[in-house]
Amino acid sequence: MRSRRDGAIVYSTATGRVCARCGWPERGCRCAARLEAPLPERIVARLRLERAGRGGKTVTVVDGLPQNGPFLSALATELKRACGTGGTAHASGVELQGDHRATLRPLLAAKGWTVKG
Repeated sequence: MRSRRDGAIVYSTATGRVCARCGWPERGCRCAARLEAPLPERIVARLRLERAGRGGKTVTVVDGLPQNGPFLSALATELKRACGTGGTAHASGVELQGDHRATLRPLLAAKGWTVKG
């Protein structure tokens, strides 16, 4: 068994070749597979206001969304345009710069989602 400088296994007699990116055997490599959550029928969006760790700047967070990259990025784009502000999509939600809870509540409810917060 050989290993690289960083200690990652390159070959194992039990599994054969190992993927350099994810560490799984090449036959079961998960790099190419998209491990994204499917969109549920009922989405519960939670709105909250955060200020911690941002130098006093206020950020509105839409949380509790499915972990699906294309869905989150499209939603972030739509919400940023509706609020006229910047923001980003992260692992489980969307962050928008500023306090936009009043704008987001009717927008998300119009999509048929349950809005909390």
